[in-house]
Amino acid sequence: MSLSDLLDPITASGGSARFDNLDNWLQGRTLYGGASALIAYTAAIRAFPDLPPLRAAQIAFVAPTGPDVELRREIIRQGRNVAQVRSEIWCEGSCTLSAFLLFGTGREPNALHAAAPVADWPGPPEDADNAMNGKGPAFIQNNFEIRRAQDARGPGDPVVRRWARLTDRSGLDAISELILLGDVLPPGAMRAMKRQGPISSINWSFNLLDTAPTTRDGWWLSENASQHADDGYSSERLRLWNADGQQVLDGMQSVAVFG
Repeated sequence: MSLSDLLDPITASGGSARFDNLDNWLQGRTLYGGASALIAYTAAIRAFPDLPPLRAAQIAFVAPTGPDVELRREIIRQGRNVAQVRSEIWCEGSCTLSAFLLFGTGREPNALHAAAPVADWPGPPEDADNAMNGKGPAFIQNNFEIRRAQDARGPGDPVVRRWARLTDRSGLDAISELILLGDVLPPGAMRAMKRQGPISSINWSFNLLDTAPTTRDGWWLSENASQHADDGYSSERLRLWNADGQQVLDGMQSVAVFG
């Protein structure tokens, strides 16, 4: 299933839609979180094409998302500079994803400083070794190229860092690309697990640091780091940098750790 197949069923009018041939985007029995978040974002901007740039999002992964959906979106409030939009995916009468999207026009900055440079720079993606070949869920094997960006392997510090890019980026704007791959890595808590078991993203919140991000050859440096894990949950910090080490996204996520 190509990116156009994933996004073409989304219309400005919303309502019922069917996504065929989802096998390439599945994570277990549900649509991969980045793909479902992209559907919600695309539904919003196609319904309301005059929105300013996306600045932040809060996304709740409520239940498994299948091929037959209902897309609901509404502007909660639109002020002079900021618009806040709710975009939801419903399946079989129940909400499976709820996204609260914040769009905002740029203003003359009163506070100004750049994000800190990436620590422990792993070197450029062109020099990195391939990772996850033949491993991982279907959506990774079919849609992403993953390369190593840290020496650590196996148990250890609860941080997972990889270079990642889409194998097919045709027709995709940069913001949609970041949404699609922002949730691509397993949680950092994976390295702290006492035994192997299933893991599941519950939510994802992020701020965009650049509304027109660019990178080299589609490569983005992705990092998931567990800040705290206990009682079957992990609080994770998710960050993305471009190929030159400029941070473009800062986020957080709650993850259920089973087993």
